[in-house]
Amino acid sequence: MTQAAEPLVSRDATGIPRKIVADDAMLGTFAEQGYLVFRDVISKDGLNALRDRIFEEYDRARSCGALFNGGGGISGHLNCFPGEESRWLYEAICENGIMDVVKALMPNIVGSPNVGLNMNLPKSVAQHYHVDSAFLQGFMVVNFAVVDTTIENGAIDVLPGTHKKFYKFWRFTLERAERLTTRIPMKQGDVLIRTSNLWHRGMPNLTNVPRPMMALTWEAGGRKDDGFKIDDGKITFHPNWFYPTALGRLRERTFVTAPFTYSAYRFARSLIGNKGYATP
Repeated sequence: MTQAAEPLVSRDATGIPRKIVADDAMLGTFAEQGYLVFRDVISKDGLNALRDRIFEEYDRARSCGALFNGGGGISGHLNCFPGEESRWLYEAICENGIMDVVKALMPNIVGSPNVGLNMNLPKSVAQHYHVDSAFLQGFMVVNFAVVDTTIENGAIDVLPGTHKKFYKFWRFTLERAERLTTRIPMKQGDVLIRTSNLWHRGMPNLTNVPRPMMALTWEAGGRKDDGFKIDDGKITFHPNWFYPTALGRLRERTFVTAPFTYSAYRFARSLIGNKGYATP
């Protein structure tokens, strides 16, 4: 396993965040590895408040039976909409210059972001390596470390450079692309920006506390409406990868107990067609 590249920006000697400006070195690093990390650029007090609200709503949904059965709950990865209460994070990256970097890397961004969050639950399992888009429909992803994100609670695993070419899964497997594995631990307040074409996976949370990681994304250049107002602006939880149905739960349990079966399916399917290259 390799170590993540050093961050390009941080606070100055007085503790004041620097205004982040995209330069050739920064853009070149992103072009080579497919991601950048910015350290200590988001308010910890605000993140603590958001964390507490997300945990409060998660506990409420579980206790009242509103949380679905399956839908990622078995494998330990849930989707969450962090609500109107998370809007300030988007405003923060607009103010500190990170959004300028994102637009320099992906000039087609014209709309508002899609807003999401991954809840990595205790005793979760490793996901399969994947990308978040078809190769020709790449978009930008901004991840916020709502809490300290460590190896123990499931720091993301990325494969630097794998965004530069289209991989069918058989090629990904035979070229042993997983050898590029790079974990990216982040402190609360750090920000990771990456392309959706970068191969990555969620990792096991070995602690007894859920680990939230927020994401803003700009599929097809962004939304025409306000992404912070869906679900009436309230914190809500949604399925991740698997449907919360009897068949979906069976598939999820199979994935947890015999993940090699899904790898074999992906390998065989990738031998025909160009699935994942472009949206039909």
